[in-house]
Order: sequence, then C-alpha cells, then structure tokens
Amino acid sequence: MDLLGLSEEELCTALAADPLELLSDQLDHRPELGILLDLVSEAEAEVGAVVLRRWVRTRSPAGGGRDRVRPLDALLARDFARFEDQVAELRGRGFVLLGG
Repeated sequence: MDLLGLSEEELCTALAADPLELLSDQLDHRPELGILLDLVSEAEAEVGAVVLRRWVRTRSPAGGGRDRVRPLDALLARDFARFEDQVAELRGRGFVLLGG
C-alpha cells in the first residue's frame, strides 16, 4: 500500500478484500498479494519508491488505446497480467513521460 501510494480502498479493491481483512493483517492467504509484492519490490530496487508512486497513476506512453491504461486502473480491474506487463515495461524502459 505504501510502496505504490495506494489508499486502503484501492488496495481492498485490487485484492478483492474487505477492510477488516486489511486492518487485521489477514491477507497472507491471498496469492495476489505475494505476486504483487514480488513485482513491485523488484521494480522498486530498479527505479525507486518515489518513481513507483508516481508511475502507478500515470498513463503509459506506449501504444494507444488499451495500452494507455494507468497501472492503477489495471490493479483496480484486477487485471494482474496487464499490471505485470506494465511493470516489465517500467523496468525495461524506465519511467517515460509524454510532453503535452
């Protein structure tokens, strides 16, 4: 939650958990949590926590249409495959911003 700058509500939505599970720290049985932690930990080591918090709320410059979904939107839609692809893009290309 802290690493990506997610609110409690956003994390609960991404993990399909209720707030009581989150507050009582009873999410260890959820496979999504371990996968998410591994993905963002590796990315944090490469780009840093500050970049991750900004990146998760920024649309990707790659492609168009479907690929322009923010990483946060992929998480909230529980589209972990897309989120994993976005993390791989971040790790491969770095944090790229488009000029406006």
